[in-house]
Amino acid sequence: MIKNRLPTTRNPWKRQSSKKIFDNPWLSLHEDKVINPGGGLSLYGKINFKNLAIGIIPLDRDNNTWLVGQYRYVPDCYSWEIPMGGGPLDIDPLESAKRELKEETGLTADDWQILMKLHTSNSVTDEQGLVYIARDLTPGETQFEETEELLIKKVSLDEAVERVLSGEITDAISVAALLKLHKLEV
Repeated sequence: MIKNRLPTTRNPWKRQSSKKIFDNPWLSLHEDKVINPGGGLSLYGKINFKNLAIGIIPLDRDNNTWLVGQYRYVPDCYSWEIPMGGGPLDIDPLESAKRELKEETGLTADDWQILMKLHTSNSVTDEQGLVYIARDLTPGETQFEETEELLIKKVSLDEAVERVLSGEITDAISVAALLKLHKLEV
């Protein structure tokens, strides 16, 4: 028999124990024994990120933006994305955004605006993302990290959105941010 349960804003999960299974400088993986909302025993895998996901949409006066192309190891495919990276939890996210924009595009910006906050995959991870719009741009030299082999492409915001709609851009943060900004700009 299926019980009819009303949605609630309180946490219906009861953690019995938690064990760290893996840890590196970017994330840790925990296995939690829990009592689920229906009263049954369950195992839950939980990824805890040690950084915020920080995305930036640089936008010039003509509504052009910059995309970053790179081969992503985990999904084993090439990906076009907005400039983004990790921001340590104990550092102002805006400072991380400024660093990432400079590293990946060489750009600096005088005007910053928060566009959105999001959760990347909230069924298995606590990762939070922040996306900024960067305006009043000044070009400069990139400062790629050792792990980055990037292509940079300047496109119109409309073209970036078309790349989302055609399926060429699939990164979740990039998709959400570009669509939201496009909606706000129209």
